[in-house]
Amino acid sequence: MTGRAHRPAKAALDRGGFYRLCRMLHAYLSAFAFLTLVFFSITGLMLNHPDWFPNQRREAPPVTVTLESALVKAALASPDPPRALAAAVEERAKVTGAYHSGDVIDQEAVLRWEGPRGSTDAEIDLAGGSTRVTAQPAPFATLVGDLHKGKNSGAPWRLLIDVSAALVIALSIIGYVLFFSLRFRLRTSLILTAASLAVMLAVYYVLVP
Repeated sequence: MTGRAHRPAKAALDRGGFYRLCRMLHAYLSAFAFLTLVFFSITGLMLNHPDWFPNQRREAPPVTVTLESALVKAALASPDPPRALAAAVEERAKVTGAYHSGDVIDQEAVLRWEGPRGSTDAEIDLAGGSTRVTAQPAPFATLVGDLHKGKNSGAPWRLLIDVSAALVIALSIIGYVLFFSLRFRLRTSLILTAASLAVMLAVYYVLVP
């Protein structure tokens, strides 16, 4: 008489392998996230203490270019005259920033470009095509502040901010999971976590106006 074939017990979770995987992911993600974490930490500090850094604005000498009469007429007849005029100006003069806004009033057009590196204004005499272009480079503190916030920085830079935030969140979660691999330090880690949360809530509810 033969008994039932012995079925192996269901394999238990390999905690050692799981924690090794977490340590590996933590190390690799750190390699990608380290520079962005340092950058956004420093720029956040600068935003929190703007008085620590000089913010002197400087204005480049204005440049005058001429738009041909036919080009001006074609731009005014387009669905978006200010943007069409801006494209023409960009072909003839160096501008700082990306096109932001523009207005056409009677025989004059006023255009504006903005970006982390600075801004540009253009005043166009539509009757004669004479265009005065004035660029204003951004001070260093303004530059890094706008990059930190993603202000006027374009979709690729905003995507970089999102990716950096996701990496830091992943690093934090994985690092917290790794606390549980250190049993003799787990209790202390949990106490410190609870204390940190309590301090943050206390500052918010008691000290924030």
